[in-house]
Amino acid sequence: MTQPSLVFDRDRLKSNFAKRMPGPDFISDMVAADLADRLAPVTRDFSRALIIGPALDLLPTQSASANGPIVFERLATLSGAPDTTVDPEDLALPRKDYDLIVSLLDLQTVNDVPGFLTRLREHLTGDGLLIAAAIGGRTLTELRDAFLAADVEILGGVAPRVAPMIDVRDAGGLLQRAGFALPVTDLETHTVRYGSPLKLFDELRALGATNPLWERDKRLLTPRHLMRAAEIYAERFGDPDGRVRATLEILWLSGWAPHESQQKPLRPGSAQKSLRDVLGDKAEK
Repeated sequence: MTQPSLVFDRDRLKSNFAKRMPGPDFISDMVAADLADRLAPVTRDFSRALIIGPALDLLPTQSASANGPIVFERLATLSGAPDTTVDPEDLALPRKDYDLIVSLLDLQTVNDVPGFLTRLREHLTGDGLLIAAAIGGRTLTELRDAFLAADVEILGGVAPRVAPMIDVRDAGGLLQRAGFALPVTDLETHTVRYGSPLKLFDELRALGATNPLWERDKRLLTPRHLMRAAEIYAERFGDPDGRVRATLEILWLSGWAPHESQQKPLRPGSAQKSLRDVLGDKAEK
């Protein structure tokens, strides 16, 4: 098998994340609240539940399904003590019979996404549930456009600055490729507004979300370059009140580890009635 190409510098990701500012993280808080809403109607008992994400302090300790409380075992993929941290590129979890695994905001920092999803499925018991949240493909399109224009103007070319993210059109195929049954994906789009582009830049640094790309431009970003990108951002994506817009997409994926009890599609030719039998005279029209 060919090795996946390196998109992310994992050491850089860890270094960036180690510098994040302590305090509330509105994206993680929003995703955790949405997770609780998604688990609440599920009529299952989850007694062996795992949740993984970039850092333990951003992960909820418990939730609830329609059948009762869920207590999470927690593991980090970027920041944590050695006994609480796992490598998503070579995933080895404590057990292989989880009935629920939740991945919050990991997928968009993994080089081998199909491999990561496959390894999660291998750690689920039959008919176990995976729920994952990732940053969606149109997130920060405004920032990407502004820096692209500034790069062309100042450098005479473009430099990779914003990480590629998973498109909703590809998400279901990724789950199927990893061996999940009954895959479901959906997308939530939010518009976040800032007082200026520099406020957005500051928040990305505070969240430890600066450029983690393997093929990033190693040259330091000059103040002139940064200010020009901010000017272009404000010109193209500013609102009449002087604030600027930033797109945030949260992509949700869910799938079940295969099990004989799950519904299966009918075999071709196995139907007991024809469409003509059901529609009657309407089939002639």
